[in-house]
Amino acid sequence: MKSSYAYIREAWKKPEESYVSELMWSRLQMWRKEPAVVRIRRPTRLDRARSLGYKAKRGIIVVRVRIGRGGRHITRFKRGRKTKRMLVNKKTPKKSHQRIAEERAARRYPNMEVLNSYWVGEDGKYKWFEVILVDRDIPDIKADNDLSWITNKKGRAFRGLTSAGKKGRGLRHRGRGAEKARPSVRAKLRRR
Repeated sequence: MKSSYAYIREAWKKPEESYVSELMWSRLQMWRKEPAVVRIRRPTRLDRARSLGYKAKRGIIVVRVRIGRGGRHITRFKRGRKTKRMLVNKKTPKKSHQRIAEERAARRYPNMEVLNSYWVGEDGKYKWFEVILVDRDIPDIKADNDLSWITNKKGRAFRGLTSAGKKGRGLRHRGRGAEKARPSVRAKLRRR
């Protein structure tokens, strides 16, 4: 049996063939004018938010974060080097855009913990992610069987413990070919 949010999920799978493309065109125009981190009343993709743990209750908020796309640039060296050794243009960040978005949301709301995040849109210049944040000290969260585990966790986004963080650390795979991924790449090297 399909869930009650199945029609939303199907529409977001192929946005160009559904109502999502027209909505995105108007939404992105408004989102570009907003600040980089904005608290929103309800999730844009309700099906995705619910699957990642969102509940419409006290202590849970959703924040939309805008991230600049593309690689990074560093200043050109003053001393002589071969051009290929400068690494001026092809400097890529070690983290995904989604991880960076989660960290920026966590910095903006220091009393809250990042539960998860998901993609909501992009254009040629920016990407937008919605981050689900949970307040650890709210009694409703402590009493919730699904979310009470997060009350004694701190800094999940900065330690790479969210879903996007674990993916970036190579922890999605187990077994052959992933022997050096756990507990982390650096910890594995120190165990020699």
